[in-house]
Amino acid sequence: MAQYVFITGGVVSSLGKGLASAAIGAALQARGYRVRLRKLDPYLNVDPGTMSPTQHGEVFVTDDGAETDLDLGHYERFTGRSANQQDNITTGRIYSDIIAKERRGDYLGATVQVIPHVTDRIKAFILDGNEEFDFVLCEIGGTVGDIEALPFFEAIRQLGNELPRGDAAYIHLTLLPYIPSAGELKTKPTQHSVKELRSIGIQPDILLVRCDRPIPEAERRKLALFCNVRESAVVQGLDVQSIYDVPITYHKEGLDAELLRALGISNAPEPDLCAWEAVSDGIHNAEGEVNIAIVGKYTGLKDAYKSLSEALAHGGIANRVKVNIRWIDSEIFEKDDPSPFLEGVHGILVPGGFGKRGSKGKIAAAEFARLRGVPYFGICFGMQMACIEAARNTAGIEEAGSTEFGPTKEPVVGLMTEWVKGNKKQERSKDADKGGTMRLGAYTAQLTRGSRVADIYGERSVSERHRHRYEVNMAYRKVLEANGLLFSGVSPDGELPEIIERTDHPWFIGVQFHPELKSRPFEPHPLFASFIKAAIDQSRMV
Repeated sequence: MAQYVFITGGVVSSLGKGLASAAIGAALQARGYRVRLRKLDPYLNVDPGTMSPTQHGEVFVTDDGAETDLDLGHYERFTGRSANQQDNITTGRIYSDIIAKERRGDYLGATVQVIPHVTDRIKAFILDGNEEFDFVLCEIGGTVGDIEALPFFEAIRQLGNELPRGDAAYIHLTLLPYIPSAGELKTKPTQHSVKELRSIGIQPDILLVRCDRPIPEAERRKLALFCNVRESAVVQGLDVQSIYDVPITYHKEGLDAELLRALGISNAPEPDLCAWEAVSDGIHNAEGEVNIAIVGKYTGLKDAYKSLSEALAHGGIANRVKVNIRWIDSEIFEKDDPSPFLEGVHGILVPGGFGKRGSKGKIAAAEFARLRGVPYFGICFGMQMACIEAARNTAGIEEAGSTEFGPTKEPVVGLMTEWVKGNKKQERSKDADKGGTMRLGAYTAQLTRGSRVADIYGERSVSERHRHRYEVNMAYRKVLEANGLLFSGVSPDGELPEIIERTDHPWFIGVQFHPELKSRPFEPHPLFASFIKAAIDQSRMV
């Protein structure tokens, strides 16, 4: 039977609950345990699919087509276990389900209330489908004191009483700020946060305290005394150079050992962290470096491209080089020549996005890469812009455009109205709801024999995750291929383009899917590993 670990946060947001949860999961895995991680988000959106990347960060997509919180990306990268629809739930989804049941009359006339109906739904989500796991780690989004999170805290409080004794543990992540004028770390914010948590009825078993310097013994004793935990349960979470140092660092601080004690496990095997040590060594003992420009429209918030930056780091690990990312707002290129911004970079990556804003700058970046022979990696929207650039500047189709930007005489990119998922045809219209209506999740692509991507993957058929509602128009395939742009990957039925590459360029690839979502530090995605290798070759030529 699974044991449950609930991770909550206090004081401020963005302390790294998702990363901490993933690191704890990795440490337990290293001891041979089977681990599942789940995220409970208090916001009213059904999922983050309609939320702005600059407000919420990246939308992480699973194989089965769920649009989820970016923390699920951390879970996958740290544990290697693919998440699914049942690993992320929101208040919006819970209320949507409950209201639908109420309208159907499923509650048989009962008054529908937060307690017990909402909390019962949350508990059912937490407990469902865990038969094959030893531990289930549940991260509660937001911070203690957020009004929208109260039903989640109440649900995990109830579970603490309903589960067998010793089968539930609570980890509370807080901040220990350093006040320069006082010259000391302050424990009061953590004390207040734990007081708030205890007022709900939850006593944390472990305090994971984020700090930028070691916690003195006096402050550690003070936290233990006033927060009602053992001194050994006050675990410092020091800042580290790389997120991939966190599992090793937290293990050295005794976090996983303290958690096992809280759960009554005394005979746990020692963890095998060799794989993590190898990753850490590859990061800290790089044998060179490359500069990669990411030309995007959401560069103001780096979390908007979280999986992307991590996949580039994985490509660096694969080649034992440090990857320096130069973030460039694509709108800059709509007014200025891109050359001063892109001179000296060894690779250009144009990521996904939505809408017309910044599209001219992305097209300019693709043109620069094509003319200068700089490795180019276009992902989703970045592939579409590369095709429009090729149509305009090499195939002579001056009015080439995308229907996403409005009516166009030459729709090189257009809205998808139907496609096949499994054995079922999917249909959409331009007036459909925005949420959950894109081509989402894993789809297969067939690769052209002898193409660069077939060599990179080492196989002819691949499965990758998608998130888009526009596609390159296959009616333009012949004219684009006649001008050096090979459609080297297509859907099994041959109707949808998946990958393009330039045959007259050292490394120029565009993909309709999001390969960054499947990259892991232990298994760097082959496209990112190859892209960084091409960037290394470019650096030797500059």
